[in-house]
Amino acid sequence: MMQMPAPDAGVITRQAEIAAALAAIVPDGVIADADGVSPYGSDGLSMYRQSPLAVVLPRTTDQVSRVLAWCHANGVKVVARGSGTSLSGGALPLADGIVLGMARFNRILSVDYDNRCAVVQPGVTNLAVTQATAHKGFYYAPDPSSQIACSIGGNVAENAGGVHCLKYGTTSPNLLGVELVLIDGTVLRLGGPGQEQAGYDLLGLVCGSEGLLGVVTEATVRILPKPAAQRALLLGFPSVADASDCVAAIIAAGIIPAGLEMMDAPAIRAAEDFVQAGYPLDVAALMIAEADGSPAEVDDQLARITAIAHAHQCSHLRASTDEAQRLLFWAGRKAAFPAVGRIASDYYCVDGTIPRRQLGNVLAQISAIVARRGLSVANVFHAGDGNLHPLVMYDAAVPGQTEAAEAAGAEILMACVDAGGVLTGEHGVGVEKRDLMLHQFTATDLEVQSRLKYAFDERGLLNPGKLFPTLSRCAEMNAMHVHGGRVAFPDIPRF
Repeated sequence: MMQMPAPDAGVITRQAEIAAALAAIVPDGVIADADGVSPYGSDGLSMYRQSPLAVVLPRTTDQVSRVLAWCHANGVKVVARGSGTSLSGGALPLADGIVLGMARFNRILSVDYDNRCAVVQPGVTNLAVTQATAHKGFYYAPDPSSQIACSIGGNVAENAGGVHCLKYGTTSPNLLGVELVLIDGTVLRLGGPGQEQAGYDLLGLVCGSEGLLGVVTEATVRILPKPAAQRALLLGFPSVADASDCVAAIIAAGIIPAGLEMMDAPAIRAAEDFVQAGYPLDVAALMIAEADGSPAEVDDQLARITAIAHAHQCSHLRASTDEAQRLLFWAGRKAAFPAVGRIASDYYCVDGTIPRRQLGNVLAQISAIVARRGLSVANVFHAGDGNLHPLVMYDAAVPGQTEAAEAAGAEILMACVDAGGVLTGEHGVGVEKRDLMLHQFTATDLEVQSRLKYAFDERGLLNPGKLFPTLSRCAEMNAMHVHGGRVAFPDIPRF
């Protein structure tokens, strides 16, 4: 881990001033000592670490409002943080700023089953919404693999998805409203339980804005009745190309499964060794296809998927026979990341999205990109919507391998864009993809986006250094970092 120089007297004085001011607003929730702030120095993108000046842990919207208003008046940068599971460096703090930790906002405030919505605080975990409503036969559809830990506030910031987002969408279509605090302390309510809202779609703007526009202190989310029937198929194929062609054929046939996931051979072996879900080990690609709805609807959809799979050289097929087996099928897929972590010293999770028809082509490119750098890769992806998660395996203790993994990740993302896709499907841009934004967007595109950021945060104090690779022409936005080349984040210390 890179050792940071000891702070000078001016920094120590500034830190003490900030901590004292914040403690006057949140008396029991300010951390400023080096050991205390250290756990907040990184997030799920663990290549990088930077301790903040202080961490403040508010309990109420009023405290959030007053903290942000003070930071705005005094030019203090703020990074909001939920559970810290971000995989793009979205919650990475700044050495000259504070972390606004939202973990104490952890209550489900109300559930309206008649209108199928729940009002929750941003620190509530994704899975907790389903657990709180399951006794009435309801659940919350977006289900990231980290759902046991990731928070609703973070899901809103990144527009998180999950294995069932093909049919039910990412966070955005399941988000009905938010309470949002702006950097000057203004508290807004956007949307609500009603299905239609007048005026500009500011709620749509906030969802996926990565904490650059405001801090969510409350969210109204859609809950759904649990389907009458759910069954899953395990489908094995002799090649990734065959499996990819099968995915395209399923969607082309007008079938929208509840979930349509794929893993390649390295990911299959890692997941099976970890979970023992009954995955076949003699296939090059494994697909999990799930249907839900009425029993007749499920039977019909699975029969159609089976026929399509056989037409695409499916060599292994097994249907879940009960709920326990269905969940076991999914357990291996949802544990794929930690499973790969057991066989690799380190891995770098890439997140890009491509048109489904390009799956075979881009996966072949990924293998070649990683092999050229002497590394290996396990591929796990939301095949139905083309959202790829190559896990580039490396050893940070070997000189040059971290840089090689970063370079491979950047090239993979550029290949996704060149194939007609985008830089991120659900993990956000953060710092990870910041310097690649010009590969997808023109300078004009980014300037328009930075103007919008400026309208909400004219001094660039909310989560600076994320998303935008270049400065806005507005002088007040000079908090942003500038990088001319593709060297990954030289301003951020590396482990």
